[in-house]
Amino acid sequence: MEKRIEQIVQIAALVMLVIGCLFVLRPFVTALLGAAIMCIATWPAYRHLERLTGNRRSLAALVMTLLLTIVVILPLALLAATLSDSVAPAFDWVRAALAGGLPPPPDWVRATPFVGNSLDAGWRELASPEKLEEALKRFAQPAQQGLLQFGVMLGEGVLQLGLVSFIGFFLYRDGEALLKWLRSAMRRVSGTLAPGLLLTVGGTVRGVVYGILGTALVQGILAAIGFLIAGVPAPALLGFLTFLSSMLPVGPPLIWGGAAIWLFYQDKVGWAVFMAIYGLIVVSGVDNVLKPLLISRGSNLPFVLVFFGVLGGVIAFGFIGLFLGPVLLTVGYALLREWVHPRSSSSSV
Repeated sequence: MEKRIEQIVQIAALVMLVIGCLFVLRPFVTALLGAAIMCIATWPAYRHLERLTGNRRSLAALVMTLLLTIVVILPLALLAATLSDSVAPAFDWVRAALAGGLPPPPDWVRATPFVGNSLDAGWRELASPEKLEEALKRFAQPAQQGLLQFGVMLGEGVLQLGLVSFIGFFLYRDGEALLKWLRSAMRRVSGTLAPGLLLTVGGTVRGVVYGILGTALVQGILAAIGFLIAGVPAPALLGFLTFLSSMLPVGPPLIWGGAAIWLFYQDKVGWAVFMAIYGLIVVSGVDNVLKPLLISRGSNLPFVLVFFGVLGGVIAFGFIGLFLGPVLLTVGYALLREWVHPRSSSSSV
């Protein structure tokens, strides 16, 4: 009886310790997950850098962290700093551009089945400058507040990514020891499934980061370059919106297509044609060429998981949820698939 009471006390103490640790780490869960994903995705590059530095792990971890800071965090910080300053001028520009009212609706609007007459009547009602100014006043303030809130979220994301990089330094430096400990712990829990599960996690994380997020990043950069060449206002912001919209099936064409339409209505027909061709071949073409090269053939990333991962990730984790959401959902899906159909493998992550 006395021994049983002692065991109950030990278990209760262990449970309280675990709960206490979770409460302490709760503010840093997002950063810890982000750092783990970042390190898994870039681990081959870190190992190569470690060999170049003569197996000095601390130096290699420091260089890798600085490189990621320059490539990822610094551009986001610059975008967050300029976004709040460009919101008011952008709305002033829209108001000035529409000061003369809208042009008459084209014939195809009325010819649209079922809703053509309603669309044509609504367009003609907004065509007058007075009605258009009234509509702009009704929607301008909520839209402006939404963009400002987006800028605040972007700034918070920069701070989160800074914490991710700080944690990532230690994960890089002590990654080998952590991996050995993780292998040992997973063998106790899952037995012979441990090597296959670790391999699945590593492959899935790299597949999502390289294939989905990597392609989106390249599309955003190429789109920003195209907007800058064509003289479209706020190319950095539009490039970032292209990066975000690339998670959707027809997201990027909405951005570069809108820019092409704007150029056309500004009587810049040549630049409008350039923007349409550039967007179709370069920006959207990247998705068909680069993504299959970056995603390994063995990775199956259902689009619905990526879509809900992006939306749910932003709601749950803020800006950094753009990266965490798709990765977590696809890793969970891959682990479930591995558990149902295990494969015998002893490869390392």
